[in-house]
Amino acid sequence: MEYTGRIHSFLEDEVSDQEYYDAIIDFIWSDNIRCGEYEGNQFVIQKVDKDNIILFEEYVIDGKREVHNAFSLHKSKLMKYINEYAHRQGFSLKNG
Repeated sequence: MEYTGRIHSFLEDEVSDQEYYDAIIDFIWSDNIRCGEYEGNQFVIQKVDKDNIILFEEYVIDGKREVHNAFSLHKSKLMKYINEYAHRQGFSLKNG
């Protein structure tokens, strides 16, 4: 799946209502979380450091964790995609 298709899938799966949008934004912009994971419905958002994010789909197959379709983004680029999508959905936008 190409990069823009994966972004679109992420947005549809994870930014599905205001509550999920708010939680994702808070995680991404938190200066207190410089490394960690946010587990969404289908995707995991992994902060490598305060500015770099890896998005991936996670599955458990035969009791083992498998990571599929991983890609990385700078947090400002990811925020741009999320906020544009949230705006189209009519959500109240948050500023980081």
